[in-house]
Amino acid sequence: MFSTLQNAWKIPELRKKLIFTMLILLIYRIGNVIPVPFIDAATLASYFDATLSNTILGLYDAMSGSAFSQASVMALGIQPYINASIIIQLLTIAIPALERMAKEEGEVGKKKIERITRYSTVALGLMLGFAYYTMIRNSGTSYGVDILTDKGVLPAIVIVLAFTAGSSLVMWLGEQITEFGIGNGISMILFANIISGLPGTFSRLLNMKWWVGAIIAVVMLLLVVFIVFIQDAERRIPVQYAKRVVGRKVYGGQSTNLPIKVAMSGVMPVIFAQSIASLPATIATFIGKTDGWWYKNIWGSDTWVYAAIYGLMIFFFSWFYSTIQYDPTEISNNLKKNGGFIPGFRPGKPTADFIKKVINKIVVFGAIYLAIIALLPIVGGNLVSGVKNLAIGGTSVIIVVGVALETVKALEAQMLMRHYKGFLD
Repeated sequence: MFSTLQNAWKIPELRKKLIFTMLILLIYRIGNVIPVPFIDAATLASYFDATLSNTILGLYDAMSGSAFSQASVMALGIQPYINASIIIQLLTIAIPALERMAKEEGEVGKKKIERITRYSTVALGLMLGFAYYTMIRNSGTSYGVDILTDKGVLPAIVIVLAFTAGSSLVMWLGEQITEFGIGNGISMILFANIISGLPGTFSRLLNMKWWVGAIIAVVMLLLVVFIVFIQDAERRIPVQYAKRVVGRKVYGGQSTNLPIKVAMSGVMPVIFAQSIASLPATIATFIGKTDGWWYKNIWGSDTWVYAAIYGLMIFFFSWFYSTIQYDPTEISNNLKKNGGFIPGFRPGKPTADFIKKVINKIVVFGAIYLAIIALLPIVGGNLVSGVKNLAIGGTSVIIVVGVALETVKALEAQMLMRHYKGFLD
C-alpha cells in the first residue's frame, strides 16, 4: 500500500488528486471542531459519555469522529446522506417510476436520482437536527445541568439550521472528493472520522498491562489480515458462451466466470443490525430508564443477550441485502440473451435455481464473517477487562480496511491507465 502511494505521488495528475483529497478532508476536520452556538459542548460531552455511549447514538458519534457528542457544525456528519441514499435505493425497487428512471433513462435518470437524493439529504438533515435539539433540550433537564446556554425559538432555529447546513456541506465535500479526488468521497470521510480516534485508542492500549496490550494488538492484527482476505474472496461460477456464426465471422465460444463476492453486502448489515439492536437502549435513555435491571443485563451494548440479538440481526440483514443486490432470475435471463450458460445446467429456471443456491451459501459465510468481526469486541470486553474502554468496533475496523483497499485499487487502476503502452507507442 505504501509503495502504491509513493508511486502515485510521483505522477503529477495523481499527486494533484491526492493533495485535493487531503485538503477536503482537512476542511472537514476543521468543521468538526467548530461548535454550534447556544450549546455547552463540555457538558454535552460529559452527558454523552455517562448515558448515551451504549445507544445507537454511540454509533453516530463514532461515524462522525466524536463530532456528534460535541455538537459541532458537522455533528450529523455523513449519516443523512447515507440514510437518504439507502432510502432512495430501496424506493427504486418498490416504486416503478423510480425504477424506470434508474434503468431506462441512462445517465439522465442517474442524475435525477442523485438530485432526489440530495433533496432527501437536506430533509433528513432538518429532521435529525430538530431531533438532536429536542434530545439536548429534554436530556439537559434530566441530567441536572442545562446543556443549552440560551432557550427560545430563535436559538432553536439557529441550532437546527446549523446542523442541517453542516450535513449539506459534508455531502458536498464528499461529492467533490468523488469527482476530483481519489476514491469514494463518502467512504473517505468515514475513514477520516474513524482513524481520528486511533491516537486515543493507542494511548489507552499503552496504559494497560503489557501482556494484555500485546494480546489485543496481535488479535487486532490478525483481524485486519482476516478482513483483507475475506474482502478479496469470491466464488467464481464458470460460464461458457456458445459459438455463433455471423456472416463469415465466428463469435463466442470463450469461457469466463460470474464472480460473487463473499462480502457482497459490505458493512451495511452490521450498521442496520446495530441500529435495530440498540433501539431498546436508546428508547430507555430517552425516557430516563437507565438504572433498571433490564437495561443493565438485557439491553446494554455489552450484554450477552444484546450480542445474540445483534448476531441474529446481522444474519437477517445479510440475507435481505443480498436479495436486493442479486436477482438470480435476471442474471439467468441476461446469460441466456447473450448466449451464455453454466456447464451442467440448462438455461432458464435451472440456472436461476443454481445461482440462488450458490448465493444462499455465500450469504451464510458472509454473515458468519460479519458476525465474528462485530461480536469480537463485545466478547473480548466481557472476558478481558479494559477492552471496553478501547472503543474498538467491528464496524469501524471493516470500514477502515475496506476503504484502504478500495483506495489502493483506485490508485493502481489510475497508474495502470497512465502507464499503459498502446499500439501508438
